[in-house]
Amino acid sequence: MTLALEDFLIRARVLKLYRHALRISRKEPSHARADLRQIIRQEMENNRNCNDKQRIQFLISDGLERVKCLDETLDMQGR
Repeated sequence: MTLALEDFLIRARVLKLYRHALRISRKEPSHARADLRQIIRQEMENNRNCNDKQRIQFLISDGLERVKCLDETLDMQGR
């Protein structure tokens, strides 16, 4: 399977978002961390088969905003 350059770059952005979300999840207490990671994974799986590049770009932007809000919320809670 050979990816076009644009597809490769989009895939890299999605993986970066996923890793970033998982890093943020480390701020959660251990009893809630597994649930948060499951939610993150499920969100990624729900859109795994999306082939519309505009939709993917929207999902990445939305994901970045949601991760930013999660990070700020956890920071406000002192985690």
